[in-house]
Amino acid sequence: MTNIIGVRFKNMGKVYYFEAAGHTLQKGQHVIVETSRGMECGEVAMANRDMADEEIVQPLRPVVRVATEADVKRAEENAAREAEAMEICAQRIAAHELEMKLISAECAFDGSKILFYFSAEGRVDFRSLVKDLAGIFHTRIELRQVGVRDEAKMLGGLGICGRPLCCAQFLTDFHPVSIKMAKEQGLSLNPTKISGTCGRLMCCLKYEQEAYSSLLKITPRQGALVNTAEGRGTVVDVNLLTGVLKVRLDKAPDSPPVSMHRDDIKVIRDGKGGKITPAEPDEQE
Repeated sequence: MTNIIGVRFKNMGKVYYFEAAGHTLQKGQHVIVETSRGMECGEVAMANRDMADEEIVQPLRPVVRVATEADVKRAEENAAREAEAMEICAQRIAAHELEMKLISAECAFDGSKILFYFSAEGRVDFRSLVKDLAGIFHTRIELRQVGVRDEAKMLGGLGICGRPLCCAQFLTDFHPVSIKMAKEQGLSLNPTKISGTCGRLMCCLKYEQEAYSSLLKITPRQGALVNTAEGRGTVVDVNLLTGVLKVRLDKAPDSPPVSMHRDDIKVIRDGKGGKITPAEPDEQE
């Protein structure tokens, strides 16, 4: 077992594990840790917790120290420098007439590097821009192109539901989303209705997919041939969540469909023309 903490470096960013190294830390505290990008100041997102060694991705780096007032002040100064860097970089992009959209800037904790994130439709030759910025800031400059989903997460905004974007509020990772999920949930396949601000399929399609997948396994499809207490019939409508089906009885084809729960019927043949299941003798009329 290893005592670890979870540290987040950006608002709603991914939580990374670090060895507590004897420090007892509470959520919301700031710590100094060493990452692949050098020393960074992060916020504790998960307090001390013991975790089995096999659940940890090695190597696990230790916490260097609890952030001091001077460290927090430096982080605030870096944030102010990032705002200035954004303004200057946007001006230089326009001056170089580059087809790219600047999204955000990040200053390394020790000031040794400034990282700019941008989006673009294709590849961009930004070598002259990097040289220009290096001459202005007198530090190492990096530019990193990101996709539209990451762009939406960084910029934030409101979704079609009227609430702040999930990716900017609480999602730490993006999960695959497919059009099949929308089909199984009975949603409109109109791209404008199932796409998020980023133009990709909405992340929230993933939230209830497990429940829908489970219900689809136990719910007859539309068109299924079923046996009911009132006789044989065909499913003409399905409410997957409530389990209520509308069945048109063979003995009354011109009458309105009868509402029944999925637990009260027996499927003879599914809605895709499957084989008829063995039925009782009195059901084989």
